[in-house]
Amino acid sequence: MIRRPTVAGMFYELDPNRLKENIKKCFLHKLGPGKLPEEIGNLTPIVLGLVVPHAGYIYSGATAAHSYFKLSLEKKPDVFIILGPNHTPLGSGISLMKSGIWKTPLGDVPIDSSVAEAILEADEGEIIDAESTGHQAEHSIEVQLPFLQFLYKDEFKFVPISMMLQDVRTAKEVGQAIAQGVKNSGLNAVIIASTDFSHYEPHETAQEKDRKAIDAILELNEEKLYDTVSSLSISMCGYGPVMAMLTATKLLGSKDAKLLSYTTSGDTSGNYGQVVGYAAIEITK
Repeated sequence: MIRRPTVAGMFYELDPNRLKENIKKCFLHKLGPGKLPEEIGNLTPIVLGLVVPHAGYIYSGATAAHSYFKLSLEKKPDVFIILGPNHTPLGSGISLMKSGIWKTPLGDVPIDSSVAEAILEADEGEIIDAESTGHQAEHSIEVQLPFLQFLYKDEFKFVPISMMLQDVRTAKEVGQAIAQGVKNSGLNAVIIASTDFSHYEPHETAQEKDRKAIDAILELNEEKLYDTVSSLSISMCGYGPVMAMLTATKLLGSKDAKLLSYTTSGDTSGNYGQVVGYAAIEITK
């Protein structure tokens, strides 16, 4: 099965050479790390999870580059599990695409079918559906792949999980299945949660609200994150993927979290009246 890109030419460049230059600019941007990943590092892997935004690269790419720069300092993981919210009405509550390839302008990315099957087998509540419809028109996972291709070319595999349901119970069950599937596979995995934070709030309001949600993530507390998002009406689109990632990484041994970058779209567009918030966060052993 082939999944073709849906936001190439909109969220990021369609032409491969221009896309590579686009990603380089994200790393070199004043809001980014300020330097390019020179080569894949040899540090012992300690990153278990990442929070990464998924807006157009012109707005959130520099923030996303912080997470991917940190990743580049370590040895390449065996597999990536990428969780994203489902902004569309397509697919089931939790959609896992278990086989095939995803195309981007930079080439093809294969799904790790063995890890996908291990996650499905570990899903005791059978809440995860093996189906592809939930991925057809959704961008939150797609926009992560060119960054990973920039780092690893075609030398990595991943498992995509799209979440329409984002309650605490569902997210924890998904996270538990991921953790058990990773343990059963015996592989070194990095779990990426794709999310933006406040949507269309004034800059100062977005910062204030988002900081509280980020604090819950830094405490590795998925229940607190859900309560914070709910009580403050934070329009964070991927709190479910973040909760699932936190659940999984804690079961895999995470002990710490660090905010790498926080920006809003106002920092790049100059329009601070209605912004979207973006954060890059690492979860480590």
